[in-house]
Amino acid sequence: MNLARDIVTIACVSAGAFFFLAGTIGLLRFPDTLTRLHALTKADNLGLGFVVLGLLPQAGSLREGLKLISIWMFALLAGATVSQLIARTARKSGSAR
Repeated sequence: MNLARDIVTIACVSAGAFFFLAGTIGLLRFPDTLTRLHALTKADNLGLGFVVLGLLPQAGSLREGLKLISIWMFALLAGATVSQLIARTARKSGSAR
């Protein structure tokens, strides 16, 4: 049972790392602020979701699992709020095409 749990953890955390890397590449490659912001927030949210999904089987208790999920939810909320603020500022300043 431990081997299966470890394999799921490795697979999900690796998928999360892939999405983090894809978001970073999108941040560096896309031409304007809004597309960079879109690539970064979407990939990072999905990457963190996979990391949390991979760590859930390793959580020792229900409380630890709920902590992981609440951290992910807080990151989703914070990422959405900050991306909206950055996009609004970029549009007002004229730096977004």
